[in-house]
Amino acid sequence: MSIVTTEQGFLARAGLDRLIDALRARDYAVIGPRVRDGAIVYGSIGAAADLPTGVRDAQSPGRYALEPSPLARQFAWANGPQALKPLVFRPRERLWASWRTPTGELHFGAAAEAIEPTAVIGVRACDLAALELQDRHFLREPFPDPAYRARRDALFLVAVHCTHPADTCFCASTGDGPEAESGFDLALHEIDDGFIVAAGSDVGAAVLAGLDLPAADQARMDAARAGVAAAAAAQSRALPSQDLRATLLERLESPHWDAVAERCLSCGNCTAVCPTCFCHAEFDEPASDGIVSEHYRQWDSCFTAGHSYLHGIVIRAETRARYRQWLTHKLAHWHDQYGRSGCVGCGRCISWCPVGIDLTAEVVALAGEGKA
Repeated sequence: MSIVTTEQGFLARAGLDRLIDALRARDYAVIGPRVRDGAIVYGSIGAAADLPTGVRDAQSPGRYALEPSPLARQFAWANGPQALKPLVFRPRERLWASWRTPTGELHFGAAAEAIEPTAVIGVRACDLAALELQDRHFLREPFPDPAYRARRDALFLVAVHCTHPADTCFCASTGDGPEAESGFDLALHEIDDGFIVAAGSDVGAAVLAGLDLPAADQARMDAARAGVAAAAAAQSRALPSQDLRATLLERLESPHWDAVAERCLSCGNCTAVCPTCFCHAEFDEPASDGIVSEHYRQWDSCFTAGHSYLHGIVIRAETRARYRQWLTHKLAHWHDQYGRSGCVGCGRCISWCPVGIDLTAEVVALAGEGKA
């Protein structure tokens, strides 16, 4: 493992507030991981004391729990149910409105949202990879999404290289972690007595220069490398290969889809927590006065009946077809659309599935069919 950039400084743990203050001085609203309702989720950060110190997560298929940790670290956990997705692709947002004037003319107007510059502390490598995939979808020419663009441009991302993966993580096998290699403004290696800070953008370099940190010594650099390497080695789950397109498309009629469907509830939890899923529905909400109508976009899931409703027919009426659609789209057809798999190995779909369906195990079962 290598430290990402050539310029690194050492920030003592007691000095973490200096970074938060530096970001606020640049007019960023600062958000980061916080403990709420038994999970680690993003929330407003006023000081380092707001971060989840001495907490770790315990994740397994169908289970997520927080436990006390003997480590006095702020980032000694894997991930919570959120990624960066809700910050750029809103769960529900108004896209435009139409209204009729007193003289009967019909007008249309785009929704205007005040975008606040936002610094996010604690971003994981898997979530940076997911954001890059969301960018490919929402910023694709010739019609990039203007609302997504505005929110994306307003982000300042502080990555933290992962040193404590959950049992459900498999980012090493997808090539997306545990070390963040790109897509951030600043990146932190958390070690026992503080952080090694590196810049990944010009604005990140300016923030780092303003902190005026001493150079990280070799012992701390070695500890940082060892922590990331251990995190990669600790991952016990994996996808069988980087490109599963041919493997899955050759097994569209496999009886294993029926076996999965017997367990799957079609609840859509996996798609809600997935940092790359972008399916959505659009609908109008007319006001009762008959003058104004608003048009909304809202997260949807390929596990719902409505998502495959077409001209009076639900194309994927059975859970078997919905799970197959989800898995083959994400792991096969994304190679055609975006040049890579749609899975970044965060493992959220495993932890937050109420019946504990494990994507990696299902792929292994499918890939093993027909082999001697």
